Amino acid sequence: MSDAAATSGLSFEKALAELETIVGHLERGDVPLEESIKIYERGEVLKKHCEALLKQAEAKVEKIRTGAGGEAIGTEPLDVE
Repeated sequence: MSDAAATSGLSFEKALAELETIVGHLERGDVPLEESIKIYERGEVLKKHCEALLKQAEAKVEKIRTGAGGEAIGTEPLDVE
């Protein structure tokens, strides 16, 4: 199973937590070179997964329209630049 396939079911929060753990290991510098390369590659996959999940969430965000009295009257897509 590829790393991308292994991350496809991960929630954003779990992927981010794993990515933070990897960054911590790499910052300490106490990981052997071969393992550093392996976990760095895993980190790249996790980063891409998190970015994709954020893009999906961004696409779902809607702006709430309000009427003259301040009551919600509907939604419209968020202006994405």
